[in-house]
Amino acid sequence: MEQIAHILDLLMFVAACIVLLMGFPVAFTLAGIALVFAVLGLIFGNFDFSFLSAFPQRIFGTMTNDVLIAVPLFVFMGVMLERSKVAEELLETMGQLFGTMRGGLGLSVAIVGALLAASTGIVGATVVTMGLLSLPTMLKRGYDPRLACGSIAAAGTLGQIIPPSIVLVILGDQISNAYQKAQLEMGIFSPETVSVGDLFAGALVPGLLLVGMYMIYQIAMAVLRPESSPAMPAEEGEKVSLGRILHALMPPIILIIAVLGSILAGVATPTEAAAVGAIGAILLGGYRLREDRPWPIYIAGLSLIGILVLTSFMDLRVARTVIPPIDQFGIGLAVLFTLGIIFGLAVALYRVFRIGVLTSVMESTTQITCMVFIILIGAALFSLVFRGLGGEEMVHEVLNSIPGGALGAMLGVMLLMFVLGFFLDFLEIVFVVVPLVAPVLLKMEMPDGNPMSPVWLGIMMAVNLQTSFLTPPFGFALFYLRGVAPPQVSTMDIYRGIIPFVLIQLISLVVLWYFPAIATALPKWVYG
Repeated sequence: MEQIAHILDLLMFVAACIVLLMGFPVAFTLAGIALVFAVLGLIFGNFDFSFLSAFPQRIFGTMTNDVLIAVPLFVFMGVMLERSKVAEELLETMGQLFGTMRGGLGLSVAIVGALLAASTGIVGATVVTMGLLSLPTMLKRGYDPRLACGSIAAAGTLGQIIPPSIVLVILGDQISNAYQKAQLEMGIFSPETVSVGDLFAGALVPGLLLVGMYMIYQIAMAVLRPESSPAMPAEEGEKVSLGRILHALMPPIILIIAVLGSILAGVATPTEAAAVGAIGAILLGGYRLREDRPWPIYIAGLSLIGILVLTSFMDLRVARTVIPPIDQFGIGLAVLFTLGIIFGLAVALYRVFRIGVLTSVMESTTQITCMVFIILIGAALFSLVFRGLGGEEMVHEVLNSIPGGALGAMLGVMLLMFVLGFFLDFLEIVFVVVPLVAPVLLKMEMPDGNPMSPVWLGIMMAVNLQTSFLTPPFGFALFYLRGVAPPQVSTMDIYRGIIPFVLIQLISLVVLWYFPAIATALPKWVYG
């Protein structure tokens, strides 16, 4: 009996994995398993039920967390852009621009995937859209079905690593909590912080590196196996004008600059930038629906840019005793710009509401946000009971006993997350595994004598988690693509097609392992 009491924490983790694999809902599985093992722990005298008294405070802390407000805003932005037909125009334009060169359609998929990742970040919408539009075209032009499927599935998952990414928002919150906890346990009572903005800055270069590696692979396949990615016949290729290219590229690029630029420039927090992105997505949706009457949207867009510029150069706070004349002038301009935004936003909302787009966007946003937060609450109860059963001490002992110190422990965690990615969703891994292992890793010293960088750890985990969308049997990108692929594409074509891209992701992990500055240099340069 005493031995059972000591391994309840391990049994709890194994039981959660088994029940999740049986297909039960994630949030209720985590919470239910936690309650069952809390009762077992109480029976065996291995659990203090007073641990559960902290659970209401955890729920309240989650619901009032400013960082997590960015989740529904980024989801809204992504769903609205997906409904605004931005992806369709990008795919058609890029396909015609690059299609006449060998491997050009594959390159266009990678480029569009990167642009959609930086503007929408919704994996399901990106994979489905590109699968519906690009896959039939690539197959018609004679592309190898495995290469076509792998290209689309891999490009669709870029939204998990290229900011603004929901995964990075959630992971950033978990890493921040773990970093503060690790420092407090090390006796540092004025701990440094790591923010979601740090992870956004750290993920930018690795994300672009991954896009470059995908494109290099496409070019290599076009050179080494020309029959796998033939060029579109010149007589079938429609000449694309500069105006059409700009029409397709400018809206998402402007939105990307407004969101990411405001974060990296320090003008806005990720949550504030998410609000900017949501407003921008509404304006873009209203513009697409009535391009013959764009001036209300132009007024709002220019006003939004004006607000961002004023915020970066002037102090617009009104709750001050003395306001200099120049700031008074800036506040007056800000009021005018705000009225311009309200006007354009009202017009755009009316347009998207009239045809039913707004209703479907709100429904999708609510469903996805509720799923994320209810999983977060279930995972909070799971980790609370796991710690109460002594699981944290067990994790600490296991990681410290792995040969190689911090690097050996890090390698063990990376292998565990990669294997779990075959069977579990990224949310389950982030909410269950990261809070348990991150505080231990962040207390360990690297070979140079310095503590492990939380930004480097977060980006390594994010790239690793991206593989969970591509690895069978439960890779979500594979399910999305299977649902829209033509009948002649077999499931094995999809599974075999993603193998090279999973290997590319693993190579990028190795590169980040040996060159951590790829992830840490930009945050240091931007935020000091």
